[in-house]
Amino acid sequence: MTQVLTGILEEWKCLEDENHKLQETHRMYLQKLDEISHLQNNCTSSISRQRKKLKETSRLVKKHSKKSSGEALTTLEGLKEKIKTREHVFSEMEAFLPKKNGVYLSLVLGNVNVTLLSKQANLLLLSVVCYVFVSYRFLDAILNFLLVWYYCTLTIRESILITNGSRIKGWWVFHHYISAFLSGVMLTWPDGTLYKTFRNQFLAYSLYQSFVQCLQCYYQSGCLYRLRALGERHNMDLTVEGFQSWMWKGLTFLLPFLFFGHFWQLFNSLSLFRMAQLPDCKEWQVLMCGLCFLLLFLGNFSTTLAVVRQKLKGRNQKPKSA
Repeated sequence: MTQVLTGILEEWKCLEDENHKLQETHRMYLQKLDEISHLQNNCTSSISRQRKKLKETSRLVKKHSKKSSGEALTTLEGLKEKIKTREHVFSEMEAFLPKKNGVYLSLVLGNVNVTLLSKQANLLLLSVVCYVFVSYRFLDAILNFLLVWYYCTLTIRESILITNGSRIKGWWVFHHYISAFLSGVMLTWPDGTLYKTFRNQFLAYSLYQSFVQCLQCYYQSGCLYRLRALGERHNMDLTVEGFQSWMWKGLTFLLPFLFFGHFWQLFNSLSLFRMAQLPDCKEWQVLMCGLCFLLLFLGNFSTTLAVVRQKLKGRNQKPKSA
């Protein structure tokens, strides 16, 4: 009995020693956390002050550049470039500092700090299963539910990345909201003649879109990896705003797939609008899906054209300025 008691007491002493170390570690953790919070606040306020001064300096430089010439103008132009570089440095710093959540993240997550301090449901497979092997409304519903979930998580993820300084084009974010709504409408579309008529067309479209998204991901990640390695892109960027000549090899391969997908969206829209005019069409989902596909086509087609035009313009201007 005495040996058992001695063993228990020794075990308790070991636990106490570990507990003291744990408490000391936790105390240091809280201290460092307070220091980090203090440093974050100092950095944020310092960047804010310097931005204001930089803005005023930029205004003065622009004002005097119009009246200057010769050596003075050269000096002012050099200052303009330094101001642009400083803005880029501030953006890189802010990527690792807390920011106030936007309206969407505040509604979804509340007042939670989503700043990232350090650096897919397999829809393609399910689309293949539904399209090729089985024809059950229940499995279709699961696919549409996963699509709703997938696009909703994308909107949250993109909102977090935007909060962290990512320069994602506004249309692509809005595109995911429309896609989530479209998938929700498809989920509520009751099984019937019209649904079965459009089903295979929609599943084939979903399959194709999954394939194109994989191509886009491969292209964008490759471009961004190279640009970040060169120090020409922000850590939180997901899309490529600038352009280099070596990107044409991948882009010219990708564009036909993108445009084919855009026109498939137009084809889906026209098919649904024709179905909505049938005498036996009583489901509101037919017209609503048609409108969603039309919006997706207009937004995707116009945005892709604008991006290509912008990149072509930038590519043509570089040799002239060289």
